Amino acid sequence: MIQLIVGHKGSGKTKAIVEMANKAVKESKGYVVVIEKDVRLTYEISSAARLVYSDEYAIAGYDAVYGFITGLLAGNYDIKEIFIDGILKIGEKAGAKDYEGLGALLEKLYKQIPSDVTLVFTVSADQTDLPDSVLKFS
Repeated sequence: MIQLIVGHKGSGKTKAIVEMANKAVKESKGYVVVIEKDVRLTYEISSAARLVYSDEYAIAGYDAVYGFITGLLAGNYDIKEIFIDGILKIGEKAGAKDYEGLGALLEKLYKQIPSDVTLVFTVSADQTDLPDSVLKFS
């Protein structure tokens, strides 16, 4: 399953994903992974979750995100929830938001990930700016 938390900067998306991830740590029947661009959530995410900084692994662009997520899942079948904060920053193309690329990523992941895995993304954008390929997952 794929979920999107959409809103403008400062609308509480990161706070929502932190709360969801910490709740998942307590309730999930498997492992929880949180992917963020930098280290700002280090002390907010439960130490029981695996926190990954995309910059440390040079994850840039949607193809790299796809490869990283599917690699995580291939290497550990016990991962049940993955939370990705700031997907548009990670997937930027030449410093610009790539909405169509995000839609293509979501579609590929939807077809590939097991049905018992939940992916939650924060998307810093106005809902009206998002193409149908993204909106169908919100």
